Amino acid sequence: MHRFVALLCLGLFIATAHAEEWMVRKKLATNFDDAKEAVVMAIENRGLVINYTSHIADMLARTGADIGATRQVFEKAEIIEFCSAKLSRKMMELDPHNIVLCPFAISIYTLPGEKNATWVAYRLPKGEAAKLVEPLLREISAEAGQ
Repeated sequence: MHRFVALLCLGLFIATAHAEEWMVRKKLATNFDDAKEAVVMAIENRGLVINYTSHIADMLARTGADIGATRQVFEKAEIIEFCSAKLSRKMMELDPHNIVLCPFAISIYTLPGEKNATWVAYRLPKGEAAKLVEPLLREISAEAGQ
């Protein structure tokens, strides 16, 4: 019986790890505005251009009533989309299907009930593109926590 429980726990651990291997997220002990400002500065200090800021929390709040939703998903949530022409070119020369990774995006969000905590997250690129793009996303995200 102990073996069964141990195997079950191991299986659940592996399933959980596998389920999250497509994203990287980090909980920061800072407020939303400071985390967002740090991400924006980290992007711009590298000479990269922010294409768009998606206001996810506002959109969910605005459209929730129309579909009968009552649960608040985020206190604040935005996705910062940005580009590096040089990096994007290299990535798509490796494989044109890497177009799905453009533009690069970093999410910044706070959850209801979590005081003094902000999450920063990004999609984890795969394959050869990961070697090019993931260090940039990791560095920019890390600067939000400094």
